[in-house]
Amino acid sequence: MGPLSNIYVFVCVFTFTLWNNTQPTVENEFIANYSSSLLTNVPKNIPVHTQVLDLSHNRISGLSILEFISLSDLQVLNLSHNLITELDFSVFIFNQDLEYLDLSHNNILKVYCQTLAYIRHLDLSFNKFTALPICQEFGNMFRLEYLGLSATMMRRSDFRYIIHLQLHTVFLTLEDFSLYEPQSLTALNTRSLHIVFAANQNFSFSLLYDGMSTSENLSIVNLRYTLSYKDFPFPPLTLLKKIKTTSLVLDTVDLEWPIILQIFLLIWYSPMEHLTVRNLTFQGPLGELTEYEFLPLFGSLEQIIPLDGSMKVLTLEHVRNKVYYFNQEIVYRQFSEMNIASLTIYDAYMPHMLCPSRKSSFQYLNFSHNALTDELFQNCGTLTDLKLLILQRNKFESLPKVSFMTSRMKSLKYLDMSNNLLSHDGADVQCQWSESLSELDLSSNQLTDSVFECLPVNIEKLNLQNNQITSVPKGMAELKSLKELNLASNRLADLPGCGGFTSLEFLNIEMNLILTPSADFFQSCLRVRKLQAGYNPFKCSCELQDFIRLERQSGGKLFGWPLAYVCEYPEDLRGTQLKDFHLTELACNTTLLLVTALLLTLVLVAVVAFLCIYLDMPWYVRMTWQWTQTKRRAWHHQPEEEERVLQFHAFISYSERDSLWVKNELIPNLEKGEGCVQLCQHERNFVPGKSIVENIINCIEKSYKSIFVLSPNFVQSEWCHYELYFAHHKLFSENSDSLILILLEPIPPYIIPARYHKLKALMAKRTYLEWPKERSKHALFWANLRAAISINLPTSVEANEEQTDVTFTSSISE
Repeated sequence: MGPLSNIYVFVCVFTFTLWNNTQPTVENEFIANYSSSLLTNVPKNIPVHTQVLDLSHNRISGLSILEFISLSDLQVLNLSHNLITELDFSVFIFNQDLEYLDLSHNNILKVYCQTLAYIRHLDLSFNKFTALPICQEFGNMFRLEYLGLSATMMRRSDFRYIIHLQLHTVFLTLEDFSLYEPQSLTALNTRSLHIVFAANQNFSFSLLYDGMSTSENLSIVNLRYTLSYKDFPFPPLTLLKKIKTTSLVLDTVDLEWPIILQIFLLIWYSPMEHLTVRNLTFQGPLGELTEYEFLPLFGSLEQIIPLDGSMKVLTLEHVRNKVYYFNQEIVYRQFSEMNIASLTIYDAYMPHMLCPSRKSSFQYLNFSHNALTDELFQNCGTLTDLKLLILQRNKFESLPKVSFMTSRMKSLKYLDMSNNLLSHDGADVQCQWSESLSELDLSSNQLTDSVFECLPVNIEKLNLQNNQITSVPKGMAELKSLKELNLASNRLADLPGCGGFTSLEFLNIEMNLILTPSADFFQSCLRVRKLQAGYNPFKCSCELQDFIRLERQSGGKLFGWPLAYVCEYPEDLRGTQLKDFHLTELACNTTLLLVTALLLTLVLVAVVAFLCIYLDMPWYVRMTWQWTQTKRRAWHHQPEEEERVLQFHAFISYSERDSLWVKNELIPNLEKGEGCVQLCQHERNFVPGKSIVENIINCIEKSYKSIFVLSPNFVQSEWCHYELYFAHHKLFSENSDSLILILLEPIPPYIIPARYHKLKALMAKRTYLEWPKERSKHALFWANLRAAISINLPTSVEANEEQTDVTFTSSISE
């Protein structure tokens, strides 16, 4: 494509864009679009460097040289679909670079000519000209390639000024056409000729014949003839030698069948190679054409079914029949016996087509969008050269019958059976496909898993999109040549394996029901280069992690990644792209999770065992349990009206080995003299019948303070440790400062057992009284000790003392 082709693309883009204001949309500094802006005049603020200017679909009625004089760089100008009535080409005299000028769909009646030397594309079609607006100055436009014109009459002299120009395309709109002078078109020198008649008028047969003698490519729109076919003139025999057209397109044709047949036979024996007829409507009578009427042109009725000719490609699209009854076999026989390479009959409501009676030259057949059934071409052995067969949008139902249809087509490469009603129930019916078939389209049918039992063994490309397949059976016959497989829009729950597709290179499985695709796909399908698995309802879980990891390792084999791969489940992750979904290795690896849990359990057990051994945890648990049970019993047996009051200033805890010091020193010095202290001692204050633990707890709770006589002997006493534990528990439960520590003898740290961590903590954090060896310091020691336990007890203490005047000797083991 050259620069001019690029400019044409810009024009097409802007012609179909709608704008709601008079400000141009600037794609870049060289393009301005004022299309559909309700303008009545050319804007004055157009950028001076504009090269492409779109003013189409406005209400501009006139043009002035002052409006374009500053646009010296202008190359493309679109003024189509306006209200211009007169055109003076001198308006563009200063636009020397102008190459593309579109003034179609206006109301131009008159033209004032001026040579535009650089113009290549000039379109004056769909205007109000009476005669063709071809001025003498047109003959100087040597670069002109495309010329669009309109008129209501045409004479041979109209083209005299442009006979010498080598045009590529001439486009003629002949609305309200009233006069055509024969041989007028033959003066043109163009490669392509396009003619548009008005939809409600009869076309000129002379113009049709002259058009065939003018250009290689001829296109005519709106061929209508309302008179009787008997009034339609036969083309002269000399015309066959003059025809230049090799490709003819007839669009919107409404003629009687005899006229169509005359035109067709003329075309058949001409040098024409390609014929396309769109929107064809034919009407009767179909059976009234006599041999006599054909004799002037063809000599005998036998040649109605032509045998030889230059025709290679015939295309009929959107065919409608107004004949209510006719012998369809005549039409089918004419088509089937054609000696051409390509035949297309699209959207013609055709229910059947006959098998050619002799070896056919057909290589391409397209019978899409018809009413063909399973009976088509059954037992037909004359289509041996057929390579491509397209039968989409028909009424085929049986896949085995379709396979039998192809069995004798020895050259068939491509078969399109999409958008039918095909099914296969998996019965014992054997399928027999053409061995040459390499590409098969079975999309949009009603096929299930059993389709894999009825496929061509040499197939290379297979399209099964939009069916009802739920899985690919593992026991299916191998398709060793299959390279491309399309299973999109089915009901598959997982990626299929490649056990039966050893050569598979491309797999499309998008829009199925796959939640967690198998991660071992590429391991079993080593030759697959592309996997298209997007738009599935992926469940973002641990199972999907392996598939995501597979994408990173595959080197771009996932087609459409990452946009087409989005989480559907669970709800909170819906819409998340798979590339952004991550879970830890521990969360997804069950073995690793079990090993980790086991290791943590073992570590926890080891820590607990260590604590139990080092800190004597069972002992503390047992003591806590005993303290709890003692408190519970006390609460149940104590009368509700009885209030628990402090009865002693202090409870003494000591080792039996230190009892002499307690009895000879501690008790006498505290209980005698002024401000005597009431002490609780186990030998005299424990209640008979209660357990030792319960007595210890009761004594500690009835005492304001707890005095602990610390010594190496104390450390070795189990019961002293009990008493220290319960006193320490009271310290924290009642938030009281009730402990008094007396260090009778120094205690080396190494002799304190590990489980006595509370004793270590108390000696490290709390102040204790140390028993002095010098007698001179004893008085100060007793004074400090009295001060530490000084408190006034309730008056009920005396009564309690009388009740507890019983001496009890405990059997505390060392």
